[in-house]
Amino acid sequence: MKKILAIALVLSMLFCLAACGAKTTDDVTVPSADTNVVTQADTQDETTTKGADNAVSAALTGKINVINLDDRDSSVLKGVKIIGNSIGAYEDINGKESSLDDVRCIFEMNEWIEFYPDTDKEYALRVWILKHRADQEYYNDCKFSDLMPEFVQYCDLHYPEDNDNPDEWYWGSFYLNPEDCETGYYDFVFTYEGKAIGVLQTRFYAENELNGKTGAELEALMHEM
Repeated sequence: MKKILAIALVLSMLFCLAACGAKTTDDVTVPSADTNVVTQADTQDETTTKGADNAVSAALTGKINVINLDDRDSSVLKGVKIIGNSIGAYEDINGKESSLDDVRCIFEMNEWIEFYPDTDKEYALRVWILKHRADQEYYNDCKFSDLMPEFVQYCDLHYPEDNDNPDEWYWGSFYLNPEDCETGYYDFVFTYEGKAIGVLQTRFYAENELNGKTGAELEALMHEM
């Protein structure tokens, strides 16, 4: 009788152990291969979307956005004429009168760009060339230096009193080297005594990319929307 009871007890314990083992296996969830694929695809889609949201774009108008703040005199710059030596003619974009509302704003890499400002000041004017920023209000309180983000070049504007015909001579010039700079949108930030007074959104094309364009076609590129 004792042997029968012992055998029954052993069998009962074995059944209990088997039941516990089965329950433990059911509670464990093993990720499937399909789950990993979906997760990676979702992450890639999210990264792509964020990249698109951060893309910088600009709408060219040929208009200088004047910065009117109490701590600076934006009227120092009454207008400006910008000329390049590679594209355009005096009959079209290179023949524009000095203005704040209709200024040449398309250029090519390696093109010498000359500034003819309409101003009563003879010095302390400078043009900073930076990659275009979507946040234009950044320039309102900007501390300009060659260490600032997206800095590319700057051009000091001085009255050319040493020239035989100073009233017909450019005040400063520069060019962008394609080995150091990319094509695309840039900001010309006009500053007086270190503070921004106006911004012109511009676009630089590859060298010789605009060859053969008519004056009307160049004008259309200057006012792309």
